[in-house]
Amino acid sequence: MLRDLSRESPEAALATIVDAAPDVLVLTNLDFDAGGVTLGALADALGERGLDFPHRYAARPNTGMPTGLDLDGDGYLGGPRDAQGFGWFSGQSGQAILSRHPLRPVADHSDVLWKDVPDSAIAADDPGHDVQRLASTAFWAVAVDAPAASLTLLTVGATPPVFDGPEDRNGRRNRDEVLFWAHVLDGADAPDGPVALIGNLNLDPANGEGVHDAIRTVLDHPRLQDPQPGAATVTWDDTGPMRVSYVLPDAALRVAGEGVTPPAEDAGPHGLVWVDVVLP
Repeated sequence: MLRDLSRESPEAALATIVDAAPDVLVLTNLDFDAGGVTLGALADALGERGLDFPHRYAARPNTGMPTGLDLDGDGYLGGPRDAQGFGWFSGQSGQAILSRHPLRPVADHSDVLWKDVPDSAIAADDPGHDVQRLASTAFWAVAVDAPAASLTLLTVGATPPVFDGPEDRNGRRNRDEVLFWAHVLDGADAPDGPVALIGNLNLDPANGEGVHDAIRTVLDHPRLQDPQPGAATVTWDDTGPMRVSYVLPDAALRVAGEGVTPPAEDAGPHGLVWVDVVLP
């Protein structure tokens, strides 16, 4: 991604972000490097167009992180499906947060093992049973310290529930990734104050493959509200419009506006999902 940014700025995608002018922007499928050079290059490109994000957060995702095991059973080690999260190299397709307000890391649950989450759907004979992390990208709780109050973002970039065989490993993992923050909100370590679950869950409440009851459970969670029921956030040629990306604010917050900005031409299939909330 850094190579591509240095050759040619993605004008269409940048224009969509600049027009939305968010106070906080969560990005998935964004390559990570230890020095934050790629994220800095993107922030600089936005700044040149009048949208400044002085506060940024990114940490190493599970994508491309070696497990040392042959998880996909092809007889070779080190392939993209042998990693903690699919990736040809460490940091491929990670996550990042850009913000006008200070960011404060609260918790990083990216190292939680799949087998250790409540009601885990991992198979007993899974080749990575004892080492496989649940998050295919990352689970971050990051507080945005706005002038009025703080809002804790609960981020997720889940694996798609497809691209495997009848064992449905990806589908079962997607189910547990989608449910992860619901379990946290139900537990003793739930964040204090208002929260917002935000990211790409890769699961539609009704259409396509996957365990739809998982996302319905999240949408019905008493701590959250769904300001965009029925919204389509992506359109693929083989499936048509679907809802896979979500911004679910705390039920205690007042929503002042919401929408999905369609992607610009040649800027990929995903729209920009936005929600305006009023902090207490």
